[in-house]
Amino acid sequence: MKNNNDAASRRRFLQQIGATTLISATSPFASLANQGKAEERILQYNKKITANDKIRIGVIGYGVQGHFDLSTALKVPGVELAGICDLYTGRIENAKEQFGKDLFTTRNYKELLDRPDIDAVLICTTDCWHARITLDALAKGKHVYCEKPMVYKISEGHPVIEASKKSGKVLQVGSQRVSSLGYAKAKELLAAGEIGKLNMVNAVYDRQSSIGSWEYTIPKDADAMTTNWDKFIEVTEKMAFDAKKFFWWRAFKEVGTGVAGDLFIHLLSGTHLITNSKGPETIFSTGQFSYWKDGRNMPDVMSGVMQYPDCAEHDAFQLTLQVNFISGTGGQEIIKLIGSEGAIEVMGNNITIKHSIMPEAPGFGGYDSLFTFSKSMQTEMQADYDAKWTAEQRKRKTKDDIVFKVPAGYSDHLDHFTNFFDSIRTGKQVVEDATFGFRAAAPALACNESYFSKKIIQWDPVKMKLK
Repeated sequence: MKNNNDAASRRRFLQQIGATTLISATSPFASLANQGKAEERILQYNKKITANDKIRIGVIGYGVQGHFDLSTALKVPGVELAGICDLYTGRIENAKEQFGKDLFTTRNYKELLDRPDIDAVLICTTDCWHARITLDALAKGKHVYCEKPMVYKISEGHPVIEASKKSGKVLQVGSQRVSSLGYAKAKELLAAGEIGKLNMVNAVYDRQSSIGSWEYTIPKDADAMTTNWDKFIEVTEKMAFDAKKFFWWRAFKEVGTGVAGDLFIHLLSGTHLITNSKGPETIFSTGQFSYWKDGRNMPDVMSGVMQYPDCAEHDAFQLTLQVNFISGTGGQEIIKLIGSEGAIEVMGNNITIKHSIMPEAPGFGGYDSLFTFSKSMQTEMQADYDAKWTAEQRKRKTKDDIVFKVPAGYSDHLDHFTNFFDSIRTGKQVVEDATFGFRAAAPALACNESYFSKKIIQWDPVKMKLK
């Protein structure tokens, strides 16, 4: 539902969020306010991770994200590793070194799916393989954790959604911020009307390093045989072996989805969670090659503008997206929700709320046309204004800024995997199902289409179809 600005409901909500405050009695809120500092609150985190039964997993794609995902998944009690698949021989060897020579490994993911002792798979491959492997895994009765973007092409979205529904298995997409404690609090604050009526979201995910720009180290033995190149390009147009396309795949449109599929999608999934949105109606994107001129054909600086409609879930708002791979900020991840009475800034898992509330009375005088009128007209109109608006109505109302922080050591990545395995064990609704995943992926992929076609893309967020 849209924001409810009812005063009573807001008071009740602020009483509730006050209960989340953990702050020393030696630093009372009043003294913080007097010093011009924001009130700081630590979000409570009482989630217990338990294991009702054993879940055995297989990993398909054991690159950078595959390593991170497996490491986090194994922190959830009751989760065990049953097998790893990767096309590159060096990663198969690495898996054996990590988990022992008896670990089941393969370069053919279908052999992993055929194993009856595997309950769920983590799909951490190149983007162009996501939909194919997801469909095959669901058909084999496996639960699926698929890294974002859920699909490489918009046309793949509905088949994955239908297969997920038909299978009866859990499918969760890997945008971990959807499980973030901080994002959940931002969602509550927005719904309570804390910043008034939402009208704009500015979302930024910048980096400044060669590794952050996907120039990952390429092994000395990389060739068509060690990478199983012929298998790698089964879902693409035929291409001659190119080590960069295999190891730097995000940078190439033939196999990856660039900054849009890698980072815009984090910003989109986060924004959609906080606002309850189904997605935008219009999408436009532009980009450039600013620094990493290393053969890539996906830009290293990219911006997008999306218009979200007025609907049952939220008021109309505009979303701006930015990724800069040579940002002098050193890198940043920010979603800033701007409303009529303030802004919620989400940085990682922490949030800051700042307020700016307009007075009830309209502006008059100062940087205004009033001083350009005759003296008699100025005097007459000033008298009219003073008679209509009281001194109190002319004042700006003030509210203290608030900073919400997650506890030290908190991991939204672990929460995301915990939610995935909880859904498998209990049957509860997964936090990021195929429909949510597609509603985040499609606008991101449409940004690439807009960039290459130089056109505005029209999207139906309800039917999830291009117009």
